[in-house]
Amino acid sequence: MTKGADVDFIGAGTVLNVLTVVAGALLGMAIGGRLPDHTREVVTDCLGLVTLLMAALSVIDVTSPALTGAVGSGAPVLIVLGSLLVGSIAGSLMGIERWLGTLAGRVQAVVGRRDDSAGRERFIEGWLTASLLFCVGPLTILGSLDDGLGRGIDKLALKSVLDGFAALAFASTFGVGVLLSAVTVAVVQGTLTLVGMGLGAVLPEAHIAALTATGGLILVGIALRLLQIRQIPVGDMLPALVVAPLLTQLVVALG
Repeated sequence: MTKGADVDFIGAGTVLNVLTVVAGALLGMAIGGRLPDHTREVVTDCLGLVTLLMAALSVIDVTSPALTGAVGSGAPVLIVLGSLLVGSIAGSLMGIERWLGTLAGRVQAVVGRRDDSAGRERFIEGWLTASLLFCVGPLTILGSLDDGLGRGIDKLALKSVLDGFAALAFASTFGVGVLLSAVTVAVVQGTLTLVGMGLGAVLPEAHIAALTATGGLILVGIALRLLQIRQIPVGDMLPALVVAPLLTQLVVALG
């Protein structure tokens, strides 16, 4: 039996999270079509502003005592900068943003049954934005690892409630793409839960702080897209989430 929750199987937190995203997305899709275009644009602007808030809460981890204690007070910002640069260069060379767009377009053509460019872009934006928003952050990592270690699903239960409401808001604007983000949540959190089962606490707190701060800047990119300020290729930046803990470990080793 896991602590802090009335469940008796590993992975219950991810199952709960997927269900709340699906429920929120379905409800959002049901009411979204009844909203006028102006209202949907206002909703999108609100989502952009809230995403900025979530990004700020994540970026603040660059000042985490665990991170500064491990690498020094001057290194965290450089680690985040280096992670974004290395990750973005790698992602752009691999064409991740282009690949995600192509894949999302194919899925949208099948699921959405519409081939117009506006519908395709809306699907891609919804899928990519919701997937990154739901899968980048400390609750995703710590909650999934706790679940895998049998420590309970309290963190993922809280995340599930937040994601459910976010899915409702996003789906009312972006539609079925947000619903498909539940698959991304299942894969990412399921993988982290398996990591927790097999390897225990893989990442020290300092490494998680660096990853979270880096992910927060990626969320800023998402917010700028939602607010139609600039179409930043956030998909190409995804490798930075892998580079951040590796670069942190390198700095710790050299120190």
